[in-house]
Amino acid sequence: MQGTDNASKISLLLVDDHAVVRSGLRMLLDNQADLVIAGEASTGSEALELAQELKPDIILMDITLPDVSGIEATRLILQAGCQSKVIALTIHEDEQFFFEMLQAGASGYVPKRAAPEDLIDAIHTVYNGEVYIYPLMTKLLVSDFLNRAKIELDTKAAMDGLTLREREILVALAGGENNDEIAARLSISQHTVARHRENLMRKLGLHNRSELVKYAIRKGLIKP
Repeated sequence: MQGTDNASKISLLLVDDHAVVRSGLRMLLDNQADLVIAGEASTGSEALELAQELKPDIILMDITLPDVSGIEATRLILQAGCQSKVIALTIHEDEQFFFEMLQAGASGYVPKRAAPEDLIDAIHTVYNGEVYIYPLMTKLLVSDFLNRAKIELDTKAAMDGLTLREREILVALAGGENNDEIAARLSISQHTVARHRENLMRKLGLHNRSELVKYAIRKGLIKP
């Protein structure tokens, strides 16, 4: 339990299966006036137990643990309702672990080769409610964003700029539904259906239902 002198400090839980690593972290963090180490864990299950018992502000979580992974431990800790923020502190710098850890709910990601001041900065950043990504890891986020943007642009180009709703109505029209049936199924007005129909026909340069059906077949939206 923390003493009253530690009440205003940022409390930490160290999770790593190597005692030497935990010892090194303790030596580093004990020298910070505003940080206090509340406890240590060597397994994911132990981390879950101590997180619920100690309620630390920050959990420094290794990914490779002997029972459950740090990714799963992070997910379980947050699902249990713990208010602690998790920072991944790991040797893994590849895309898979990075995104899986963020998806599990981690608020920070720091490789073990990072400088001590980077770890300290990460702790303060996450404690203040922000997300900390080690600078060299941000290229993964940028790359992922660009890939997603390209896929979205390619999809729009493939569908000639139609919106999702316009595509939905196009398929319904090509499948034989009339405006009244589409409006009832989508819970929108007939006027809205007519407007979407007019817009998609204009965007595609189509003039009648026969042309619309041919377009839908060509794009693979319906089967001949």
